[in-house]
Amino acid sequence: MSGATQFLHSRKPFAFRRGGSVAELTLAYETWGELDHNRSNAVMILTGISPSAHAASNSMDPTEGWWEPVIGPGRPIDTDSNFVICINSIGSCKGSTGPASINPATGKPYRLDFPELTIWDIAAAAQLVLNHLGIEQLRTMVGPSMGGMSGLAWLYQHPAGARHFLAVSSSAWAEPFSIAIRSLQREAIVTDPNWHDGNYTPESWPWTGMRLARKLGMITYRSAREWRKRFGRQPQTKYKPQVFGMNYKVEFYLENAARKFVVQYDPCAYVYLSRAMDWFNVADGHQSLTDALSHIELDSACIIGVDSDILFPLHQQRDIAEALAANEIDAELVALPSDQGHDSFLVDYDRFKPAIASYLQKVLEMESDRL
Repeated sequence: MSGATQFLHSRKPFAFRRGGSVAELTLAYETWGELDHNRSNAVMILTGISPSAHAASNSMDPTEGWWEPVIGPGRPIDTDSNFVICINSIGSCKGSTGPASINPATGKPYRLDFPELTIWDIAAAAQLVLNHLGIEQLRTMVGPSMGGMSGLAWLYQHPAGARHFLAVSSSAWAEPFSIAIRSLQREAIVTDPNWHDGNYTPESWPWTGMRLARKLGMITYRSAREWRKRFGRQPQTKYKPQVFGMNYKVEFYLENAARKFVVQYDPCAYVYLSRAMDWFNVADGHQSLTDALSHIELDSACIIGVDSDILFPLHQQRDIAEALAANEIDAELVALPSDQGHDSFLVDYDRFKPAIASYLQKVLEMESDRL
């Protein structure tokens, strides 16, 4: 059942939490490993804001995936023992239905006609893939960054849907600092002269707004202490020095990252997913996070974070671990020392691979005792 990107096409209307619907829905996903005879070894990965479903290479698509060192035979998420599914979030522009998709009613991209998107909708859509695959309960739900938010929303919607939960550098709600940064990113995009109320074209792309949004994002994804060690005050030599910018290597790093992103991601998809993160609070309507998670039936959970993450600070991972533990779930917090900020789980594999592998080995041991 492994292979290149697969697509689930649902012809049934999909209703959104804040109102509105789409007449049909496409979800892009990839799988690795084999589903066992009783369909009990599935691991679902929900993604962050920008990744596609291609989390790792496979025989049909050998290109490197965004979490390549983590997924595969003998790797932390071991495809010899797990059937791994990675789903591209609705709202994205990487294969699943989102604002960049064609609206069948008009023949044009939805853009701002797309319904208001929430993390709850991402979770609800992910369930359609599990239904399609005939999976009634996951072995492990895995959610890095925004995917951890989506994972919590999915567990809230399906309290007995997974036996184990691995959240990586995520949170139960958006912090004011994170909301402030993302609001500036969205403002940079929608005030670009080429935005045109979402009616931009490939020839008239909100290039400057997307560049600035990505630069702001990169500043929050890494840490000051990493850049101090990595760049210092070294001058850049790629571009001609300017009076008000592009004089230092750190500036070149941001510019290079921004230019790559602008051509790879749709502006409407970015602002929709960004806003969905800001709106999310799994404890809405509850007295506390412990109360909100009290109905979830997990055998265990592992919540991993790093001390240099300013976008999803470590205390947010601690909040999740403590709330689950208060509900008598075997939950552990793994706090890693890393200089690479929120992006650590994508780059600091010397620390993250052992932490993920250790927990998922524990999961296998618990599963073995359960049989």
